[in-house]
Amino acid sequence: MFQPRRTKTNKGVTDVKKVYVTRQLPQSALDRLNGEVDWSVNPDDRVLERSELLEAVADVDGLLCLLTDSIDAELLDAAPNLKVVANYAVGYNNIDVDAANERGVLVTNTPGVLTETTADLTWALLMSIARRVVEGDSFMRAGKYVGWAPMLLLGCDVYGKTLGIVGIGQIGQAVARRAMGFDMKVLYTDMFALPPVAEQLLNAEKVELDELLERSDFVSMHVPLMDETHHLISKRELELIGPEGYLINAARGPVIDEVALVEALRDGVIKGAALDVFEDEPAMKPGLADLNNVVLLPHLGSASIETRTAMADLAVGNILNFFKGEPPLAPVNPEVLKG
Repeated sequence: MFQPRRTKTNKGVTDVKKVYVTRQLPQSALDRLNGEVDWSVNPDDRVLERSELLEAVADVDGLLCLLTDSIDAELLDAAPNLKVVANYAVGYNNIDVDAANERGVLVTNTPGVLTETTADLTWALLMSIARRVVEGDSFMRAGKYVGWAPMLLLGCDVYGKTLGIVGIGQIGQAVARRAMGFDMKVLYTDMFALPPVAEQLLNAEKVELDELLERSDFVSMHVPLMDETHHLISKRELELIGPEGYLINAARGPVIDEVALVEALRDGVIKGAALDVFEDEPAMKPGLADLNNVVLLPHLGSASIETRTAMADLAVGNILNFFKGEPPLAPVNPEVLKG
């Protein structure tokens, strides 16, 4: 039977809350749980099988989970004592928030602390595909470089080009700020418009999605995953981007129709793509890894020591505040606290 690693509980305290952590996290954050709750953690560096997760949460009061954990009605019913779920991510498409509301379970996330790091990674993707950095690295390692040549691995300039940002939330705005250093024109599409002063500062213009795709040299995805954004970019939208355009995604994999993307890259419908996330993560659609006009990363958007630690601290803080009767730091559904 699956056995999570456990820690010491509060001595002399009778009403000790139980918390389960579904994956190993930075230890300094987990240590904050010592003496506050009785906590246990998945001892293996892997995603839990569904049966293991259901078993692990059977008697817990709090759950610290990842995007790879599906927190749905079945799981919530399997954990009758559960009162708070702390998602180790800013997105929470892995959680059925409506089901949590029905059961009075608070859901929290980790916004803000990963904004700049994810924007940095987005920019690394953009530069890598534009200047063929990964191709060049492979070229060198294969011993193919025999000397400088005028036509060797020609890429695309970034400076002075047009960047289209699909979703101008915190991360989208952070990406736009970086574009200022490259004197780029920024187009964006979103449900809401930036204040005029922000548009002026960022050299940004709000347009509809089709216009953004047609006018942009680089299109960067920064929307949350929901019904309205699933396959937001598919065959038709890729054709609008055109044969000189690039697509970057550090948001959620399913916002792009990956099968259509493979075909578009293979057939020259778009020039290139750079992806940190995938539709059926960790799997990739057939043919994607065979293409040399795409950069592929294993979901590294927030993967810096500083940011992953800050995310863990925020997730732990959400749980501890809840059990202390203090306001949670980042509630997704604060309305359940009023019930």
